[in-house]
Amino acid sequence: MNVELDEVRRFLAEHHPFHSLDPEILDTVPGSMTMRYVRKGTTLIRAGEPNDYLYVVRSGAVDVMDADDVLLDRRDTGRSFGYSTLVTESTSKYTIVTVEDSLLLLMERQAFAELAASSPELVRYYSGLSARIRAEAQQLHGESFSDVLRTRLDNFAIPNPAHIAPEITLQESARIMGVKNVSSLLVMDNGSLDGELLGIITDRDMRKAIAQAIDPATPVSELMTREVHTASPDQLVMEAMLVMAELNIHHIPIVERGRTTGIIASADVMRLLQANPMYFAGDLGRKNSQEEMREVYDDAQRVALRFIERGASADEITSLLTVVADSMARRLLHLAEEKLGPPPVPYAFVVLGSQGRKEMGLASDQDNALVLSNEYDPATHGEYFAQLSEYVCRGLDTAGQVLCPGEMMASNPEWRMTASQWADTFHQWITAPEPDALLYAQTFFDMRPIHGDVQLAESVHAQAVATAQNSSRLHAHLAALAARREPPLGFFRGLVVDRSGDYRNTLDVKKGGTAAIVQMARLVSITAGKDALGTLKRLERAKDAGLSARSASDLTDAFTFLNNITLQHQAEQIRQGEMPDYHIAPGRLSKMDRENLRDAFQIIKSMQNSLNLKYPIRSI
Repeated sequence: MNVELDEVRRFLAEHHPFHSLDPEILDTVPGSMTMRYVRKGTTLIRAGEPNDYLYVVRSGAVDVMDADDVLLDRRDTGRSFGYSTLVTESTSKYTIVTVEDSLLLLMERQAFAELAASSPELVRYYSGLSARIRAEAQQLHGESFSDVLRTRLDNFAIPNPAHIAPEITLQESARIMGVKNVSSLLVMDNGSLDGELLGIITDRDMRKAIAQAIDPATPVSELMTREVHTASPDQLVMEAMLVMAELNIHHIPIVERGRTTGIIASADVMRLLQANPMYFAGDLGRKNSQEEMREVYDDAQRVALRFIERGASADEITSLLTVVADSMARRLLHLAEEKLGPPPVPYAFVVLGSQGRKEMGLASDQDNALVLSNEYDPATHGEYFAQLSEYVCRGLDTAGQVLCPGEMMASNPEWRMTASQWADTFHQWITAPEPDALLYAQTFFDMRPIHGDVQLAESVHAQAVATAQNSSRLHAHLAALAARREPPLGFFRGLVVDRSGDYRNTLDVKKGGTAAIVQMARLVSITAGKDALGTLKRLERAKDAGLSARSASDLTDAFTFLNNITLQHQAEQIRQGEMPDYHIAPGRLSKMDRENLRDAFQIIKSMQNSLNLKYPIRSI
């Protein structure tokens, strides 16, 4: 066997199903295969057409899609495709497209048939894979995205997760992972799930140990991750998905009443959802330029549209869009740091406004800033952070998250400040709430760190909330802003539309609708001294600020309805090739939606009247 064939044999021996072949039979396989280099974006197999080859990915990756272009799977190094037409089907049910430049091993039908005749286990393996991918496709088409997203973790998590005691060695841990075919082990203080969860060790940790030549006899307790994020069984798949994407983790143990009952892995989530924030976050890791990220943003938008079509809630859609935007920003920040070198002083990149609240819509622009360490020296460090900010903001714009028209972005030097400067700025906004200050305060009170030294930003935000809680003057000004965002209602509760201009016969559901509720929720959160960011979360905790449970519930319902019809409106605009906006024509709504729209606006108007009574708004 020549050197090239020998290298192919070694490769095949490391991957299913070839690793289980008789060694003498495996020796013959490389000679029956050819090698092909394929550029990214090449369609190798089309649904409904014949295929006469088994493909094995030597390097690169391909996407497997059904006849409706629904993504079923992503195959990378060592995985096979094309086998369904060789073992079960006459024509392919799937379309296979390369998503990276790929090197592929090919085996013709006749050679495959001869190999299968001598190795029945090969046919059993590929037949089983075909059955699983068909079941996957049926599940995706038979179950709405909304239902999937609302799946409770206790209905999805793997029960009785693999676990070990802390004194178990790395070598033994690796063996257990192999035997149990798992990618993680929970470390329990007594080696039992009834004990205390001490940490987690993953296959990624094992690879690090090998790379660093750590002694295999080292106890697993010395390498495990000790700060383990857990979830409760009643949480939803969507929540777990968001956490994994945001924290860049791949496993979350399920803990109920102090006992570890299961575990959820990102790979399992990927199999459950055809396209989700975890998918996008993983895909972004492969992108090495600003331009390449446009593909991810466009994909996210298409998936969001599909979610809307299938009945997902506005909260689910906005969460999805936010996770993708967060992931894009993080990837750009990593690329910027690779280009410019490590940051000279610690910093936090923060997102603001709707992204900070995790409420991004299809028409959201970018709002962001930098919180720099107090060690920051403009003369020494200024150019680095100016270049980093410009790279990230322009990159987001190129990807599809447009620049903020008001320049509330890190690329604006005004929004790159030290933690002390931010604290002073918030104090000035709070104690002297002039018009500009109020405008900024509205956005910056929704500050959320997504990269870097997050504690820098969290301390600034916590201090600002604490100071604002007792500022009655600020409260009155914020109440005045909320009250002045009047909904488009006439004297007799009729809907008032614009009579001229570009938006003739439409009304703005944001200006006097969602924006007013966002402002009210922000106000009650500040007066209660709460650091919650999301509007729904703020309303949920509003009782601590004197807002009645009924009022909070009514505002929640109004906010949810307005967001739902906004997203449906924007989705239709995108399908028509138009730029999404917030101007809805009531005449195009159903009678029920028009009634619900009036009710939502009336709820807002009633709350504004209450603000007029509670705060000295008329004097402002």
